Amino acid sequence: MFITLEGPEGSGKTSHVPYLVEYLREKGYAVFPTREPGGTSIGEQIREVLHSLKNTEMHPRTETLLYQAARSQFVEQVVRPRLALGEIVLSDRYADSTIAYQGYGHQQDLEQVRVLVKYATGGLAPDLTILLDVDVEIGIGRKTKSQEWNRLDAYTLEFHKRVRAGYLDMVKQEPKRWVVVDAGREWRSVQEELRETIIKKLAWP
Repeated sequence: MFITLEGPEGSGKTSHVPYLVEYLREKGYAVFPTREPGGTSIGEQIREVLHSLKNTEMHPRTETLLYQAARSQFVEQVVRPRLALGEIVLSDRYADSTIAYQGYGHQQDLEQVRVLVKYATGGLAPDLTILLDVDVEIGIGRKTKSQEWNRLDAYTLEFHKRVRAGYLDMVKQEPKRWVVVDAGREWRSVQEELRETIIKKLAWP
């Protein structure tokens, strides 16, 4: 099963993954945690370029295409082989991030972006996508206190508001695939709901 965590900046996705993996392994599941962009040697190199604060001149189309390059390698080298082994792949971000950030955020043509995403993924969609939803101001406030500030974090507040609105729009379009979790709450409460959501999906795929 392919499970992805999505959300605006500061929603806490990355902090939850290790604890979800530990919990699921204790339950007897084979879980492979990974992230986007990255997950492969090639992808991690592209991630450095995408996130570097030095690359302020990067055009939105360049950004979009770089994400797809990393993603195609990620799907073929990591996701498909792990799924073929019967493992749960738990990814911190995936293709929906491109729709939200490069599509809604940069206000590029959504259909063109979707075509690129479909090409990069070979049509591979997650079985479950969890949106960790948080107010933009709260999320950005969390990020400013972290050590992970990157080029995309530095975009305007209006950009990040469009990203969040884009995620919520995607939830409406595919309600059967998405589950929304309020990530503005205390961390432990969010973790418990994430566990419950995933276990429910594993029991009733």
